[in-house]
Amino acid sequence: MTGSDVAADRRVVVVVVPGVGTWAPPGRDKEAWRLALAEDTYEVLAALDRVDVTVAVSGDGSAVAEVRALTWPGTPTYAVSPERPVLHAVELAGPAAAVVAVSHDVPDLPGLLIGKLFRALSNADVAVTPAEDGSLAAIGVKLPIADWLAELAPTFDTPLSVLEARKPRRHAVAIGPGWHRLRSNADLARLDPGLEGWDATRSLLRHA
Repeated sequence: MTGSDVAADRRVVVVVVPGVGTWAPPGRDKEAWRLALAEDTYEVLAALDRVDVTVAVSGDGSAVAEVRALTWPGTPTYAVSPERPVLHAVELAGPAAAVVAVSHDVPDLPGLLIGKLFRALSNADVAVTPAEDGSLAAIGVKLPIADWLAELAPTFDTPLSVLEARKPRRHAVAIGPGWHRLRSNADLARLDPGLEGWDATRSLLRHA
């Protein structure tokens, strides 16, 4: 099998982690919260079949080392531009047929939703998982990156309406089932204590 054949079959999921914590529930440290969310989101994605998992950190070398310590040995972990973290992460994750970038703050994300994005990318330039707060929980990109998408350089805070307004054809943007991000105290009510997973996040909430 040639290198181009491998790239055509390869699917990558990349967890995109901010370099610093910006929010935490009352009584919790922002940095500890950021790392707990990132660890749990990574664990969800690392359990997926037939995908390669990488981690991108919007920060310097020390921030990368911090996050790398949370991953399984051999997981590619690298720094990305704070100005365009999603597309930079996608570019560095290649070569591949498609890459799905996932925000670090979805520790209970069902892996099935990622599979839906990959399927949608067979026809779309970009496929997204909308978040309940109007942002995006995940952004899937077909490679090579379409020119219009490269120019827009969406982030997880890009409104879905902006993608819809800029798409050059009807099916260029695919919208998957929505989910939630943990970005405020109100979002904590979305966590289901009865579900397995999100262990680091659960521990921090219990023992603060």
